Amino acid sequence: MELFNVYPLFDVEPVKGEGTFVFDKNGQRYLDLYGGHAVISIGHSHPHYVANISAQVEKIGFYSNSVQNPLQKELARKLGEACGLPEYSLFLCNSGAEANENALKLASFKTGKSNIISFKNSFHGRTSAAVVVTDNPKIKAPINFRDGVIFLDMNDLAAVEAELKTGNIAGVIIEGIQGIGGIRVPEPEFMIGLRDLCTQYGAVLILDEIQSGYGRSGKFFAFQYTGIKPDLITVAKGMGNGFPIGGVLISPEFEAKSGMLGTTFGGNYLACAAGIAVLDVIKSQKLIANAEESGNFLIAELKKIDAVKEVRGLGLMIGVEFDFNISDLRKKLLYEKKIFTGVSGTNILRLLPPLILRKEHAVMFLDKLKESLVELS
Repeated sequence: MELFNVYPLFDVEPVKGEGTFVFDKNGQRYLDLYGGHAVISIGHSHPHYVANISAQVEKIGFYSNSVQNPLQKELARKLGEACGLPEYSLFLCNSGAEANENALKLASFKTGKSNIISFKNSFHGRTSAAVVVTDNPKIKAPINFRDGVIFLDMNDLAAVEAELKTGNIAGVIIEGIQGIGGIRVPEPEFMIGLRDLCTQYGAVLILDEIQSGYGRSGKFFAFQYTGIKPDLITVAKGMGNGFPIGGVLISPEFEAKSGMLGTTFGGNYLACAAGIAVLDVIKSQKLIANAEESGNFLIAELKKIDAVKEVRGLGLMIGVEFDFNISDLRKKLLYEKKIFTGVSGTNILRLLPPLILRKEHAVMFLDKLKESLVELS
């Protein structure tokens, strides 16, 4: 049997990770400034993380959600403390797309409505409802095209209010920072206005913090720069540092009813052990403060490079825009300079390194980027 070939692959085969670096099968070291789509939060193979999962699998790795699992309660408690929202409840699942599926379902349950406002250039996942609210027709099958989702320009409060006035909107879903859409940060006034409008018109505000959450922005959640509180918050990626886990943080306005949500694998023992270890390390190593400090340094230095058109982002979620196609630049960085980076569109480098990134790593990247730009000019 062959693999179903849906991924364009680089000719690199990582076999080991350590901190901010990965090593290929030949022993070549690469600086990881992409973290596997922002998944690696506390660094590759962190000893506390490895020990937690290893110790747990020796006891029990899985049983269904029909029994008591105290690790779920420990994870919920530590997450509430870490993000400053202990009054919220937590529903655990397996991925970001699944988190958004459940959030959209909760919004519809609560309001009795089905229409959703999303935003242009958004990305919320590839599964049924999540892909419907994603602004990318190329990844939608005919079954995913349906009425009831309105894509608006980000930062246009008047357009949002016009749709909310129809009385047909169950919820508004927005990324804390648009990731695939080019690392675009919503204006603070827009986020505050969204909160006010959703409250006024009885719609549910869903913050997709799957990529921008877990300290990446320099705060636990990117929306916390604005002081608002969403109704629902979705998380995944950095939550498990590579172990599949996701969740929905649910405000006290929602009432849980038996059977309204469910999952086979979500919140399993190993996933909880991974999630708890991540929160332990974020706290003990002060990684959110480090993300802010390292990110500010990196953003400031990137803005000094003449070839760079614009730098966007917060903390260690950074978009570096050029006025040319960056395909050759990204390949040079990977194959010659041994640095992993991401991309958005054709001209934006996307930087999503582990939150342990230090200044010396940032300087290493900046030097190699400048070298590459000269060599390609």
